[in-house]
Amino acid sequence: MQKVEAIVIRTNDYGESNKIVTLFTRESGKVGVMARGAKKPKSRLAAISQLFIHGLYLFQKSNGLGTLNQAEMIHSYKEVRNDLFLASYATYVVELIDKLTEEKQPNEPLFHLLQQTLLYLDEGIDPEVLLRIFEMKMMQVAGITPELDQCTNCGSTEVPSGFSIKEAGFLCKKCIHKDEHAFKITPQTARLLRLFYYIDLSRLGQISLKDETKKELKLIISAYYDEYSGVTLRSKRFLDQLERMGDLKPY
Repeated sequence: MQKVEAIVIRTNDYGESNKIVTLFTRESGKVGVMARGAKKPKSRLAAISQLFIHGLYLFQKSNGLGTLNQAEMIHSYKEVRNDLFLASYATYVVELIDKLTEEKQPNEPLFHLLQQTLLYLDEGIDPEVLLRIFEMKMMQVAGITPELDQCTNCGSTEVPSGFSIKEAGFLCKKCIHKDEHAFKITPQTARLLRLFYYIDLSRLGQISLKDETKKELKLIISAYYDEYSGVTLRSKRFLDQLERMGDLKPY
């Protein structure tokens, strides 16, 4: 038997009454367990096996899927789970973790990043800003960190003038010609890209960005992921559809 602190990042129905629950644990990274009877409304595992739930889970280990025996809820993130808008952002967060991590690879800092991100979403912090921070931090997990401390071409530490997808990082004004498709960026956007990568999320205060800045950050980060990550997320497509439909709440 193993007891872990974990957050549910994926659920799949299995048969008429069971669920396969993917947990991201503080102790062991990503772990899959079988929750028998969890689809039954009166099951003691029904509530605790829902997406985003943070709890203590006791399961029987095996070479394949473990078997979930019991669990105790720590946090339900009620606002996130009851709001389609917030749930869409949270789904993107957990799907990105699921796609970019391997089974049973411990990563306690990533567990705390996930926990803090869900908590801030639940508390009403700007979800677009949270997603950009989360995406920047997940680049290290994916092994695709761009050069954010100097010009990727000449090593200059002056304020960058562009971000190059091809060169994987900042370009100074002298080297911007190296990539004709490089994003021309403002000093603020350069600072934010670097800040979002290095910031301790638990120390994040209130942050307010103009819509133009949010769009610029999203465009750059999305293009970078498309080029280097190799992942396709259904949740991202859904968020993009919501944006096009104008259904996202103003922040």
